Amino acid sequence: MPKRFISIWFRHLTTDWLTLKRPELANVPFVFAVKDHGRMLITATNSIAEKQGITTGMVAADAKALTVDLHVIDEMPGQNIKLLNALGEWCIRYTPIIAIDPPDSLLLDVSGCTHLLGGERNYLKEIVTRLRSKGYDARAAMADTIGTAWAIARFGKVTPIIESGDQMTLLSLPPASLRLEALLVERLHKLGLRTISSFIRMPRSVLRRRFGPGLLLRLDQALGNEDEPLQLLKLVEPYQERLPCLEAICTATGIEIAIKTLLDMLCTRLKSEGKGLRVAVLTCYRVDGKTEQVSIGTNTATHHTGHLFKLFELNIAKIEPALGIELFVLQASKVEDVDPVQEKLWVGKPGLEATSVVQLLDKVAGKVGAHTIRRYLPAEHYWPERSFQPAKSLKEQAIANWQVEGFRPTQVLARPEPVEVTSLLPDYPPMLFRYKDKLHKIAKADGPERIEQEWWLQNGEHRDYYNVEDEEGKRYWLFRSGHYSGSPNEQWFIHGFFA
Repeated sequence: MPKRFISIWFRHLTTDWLTLKRPELANVPFVFAVKDHGRMLITATNSIAEKQGITTGMVAADAKALTVDLHVIDEMPGQNIKLLNALGEWCIRYTPIIAIDPPDSLLLDVSGCTHLLGGERNYLKEIVTRLRSKGYDARAAMADTIGTAWAIARFGKVTPIIESGDQMTLLSLPPASLRLEALLVERLHKLGLRTISSFIRMPRSVLRRRFGPGLLLRLDQALGNEDEPLQLLKLVEPYQERLPCLEAICTATGIEIAIKTLLDMLCTRLKSEGKGLRVAVLTCYRVDGKTEQVSIGTNTATHHTGHLFKLFELNIAKIEPALGIELFVLQASKVEDVDPVQEKLWVGKPGLEATSVVQLLDKVAGKVGAHTIRRYLPAEHYWPERSFQPAKSLKEQAIANWQVEGFRPTQVLARPEPVEVTSLLPDYPPMLFRYKDKLHKIAKADGPERIEQEWWLQNGEHRDYYNVEDEEGKRYWLFRSGHYSGSPNEQWFIHGFFA
C-alpha cells in the first residue's frame, strides 16, 4: 500500500486566531508586524488586508498608505508554533502520525486511514470543513509524497487529491512549490525558469553545479525518489488501538462497548506476542475538540480482557462525554513479557488463590490509588523498625532467608514512642501504662523477649519486649530500653499494636 500524506496550509494562521479571540477585528484590515532596523515589517496579514494589496515583508508605513484604517499589531513570537501544536493535537483524531511544519502548516501521514471516513475525498473534505468551521482559513491536499501535497495545497488550481503515482502533476507549478529558499527561487526566475517543467529535464550535474544540492533534494522528495522523515508531534506508542465512531458516543453504555472493543483488539495482539500490559491509557476525543483521559495500572503484566475492563469500569464515571465522543484511543504505555506461570493463573485451575489477590489489589489501586498499597520483605536487622523493607513489586523476593522468632504485631510504629509505665520488680511485666494521655490497666502480659542491637552498630541499648493486653482487650507491644535500674526515669516505649 503506497504512503499517503496530507499537507494543511493555514493561510492566515495567527490573524485568524486573533480574530477568534477578538471578534471586533473580524471586519477590520489588520496585520502583525515586527521592528527591524527602525522600521516595522509586516509578518502576517488577515484576509481583508491581503485583498487590499498588503503582503508579508511589506513595510507597515507603506501599507498604511494603501489602507488608511489598517491596524498594526506587534507580532507575538512563537504564537504560530503554539497554534500548530494545538491544531496538530486536534487532528490526532484523524491519524496518530502528525508533524508541524512551521511557520503555518501541518503534515499528516494518513496511510490506511482514509477508508474510515468513506474514502480519500470524504476524508480530506471532513478535515478541511471542520477546521474552517473553527474559524481557520485552511487549504489541504493529499498525495503520495509530502512535497507534492505541500505544493498542491499552496499552488494547485485543480483537484486537491493527487492520484497515487501521479507526482508529475507538479510540472506546471512554479519553483517555489518545491519549498526552495527565496534567493534560489529568485535566481531561477531571473533565468526564465518559471515552472518546474522548464528545468526538470536538465542534466542533474548542471542543476547541482548551478543551483546546489538543495534543489535536487527537494525535487527528489516531491517526486518520491527520496524519503522525507517526519518529526512527529507525538510519538506513536507501539501498542495502540483506535476506534472512530460513526456517531458521537454520549452514554456510559456506549463508552463501555468502546472500551471492551479496544481491549479485545489490544489484548489479542499482546497475547499473540507473549506480552501483557502494566499501564494503559484511554483517550477520548470529544466533538467539541476537548479530550478526556483515564488510565489504569496492574501489579503484573496481563492481557486478560475481563480483568482489565473491570479496572477501566471503575473510571468510566470520570469520563465526561459532553456533546459526544467521536474517537477512542487505547494505548499500552508500559508492556512487559507475561510470565508463563501467570498465563496459567487465568485458566481457573485449582490452587490459583494468588490470582484473586492480584485482581483485588488492582481493584483497590484503581479506587484509592496504587500509593496506598504496600508490600514488605524481611531485612537483615534485629531491631523491629529496621527488620523490613518495602518491595518494588509482587514478584520481588527476599535476598536472604532472614527469619524472626517470636510474635510480632500487625502494625509496627516507624519510631517507638515513649510511654509512662508502672511495674513492680525487675523483669516483671508492666502493671499499667499511659499512652497519649490515656491510662491502660494491664490484664494479661507475656515476656520479656530481649532483642539486642547488631554487633556492628554501637548506638542504642538492648530492649526487653512485652506483649500486653489491657482491660478493654486491646493488645500492645511495649519494651524497656536497657537494664532495670529502679530509677523513676527508666525509659519505656510502645512499638506496635496487635490485631
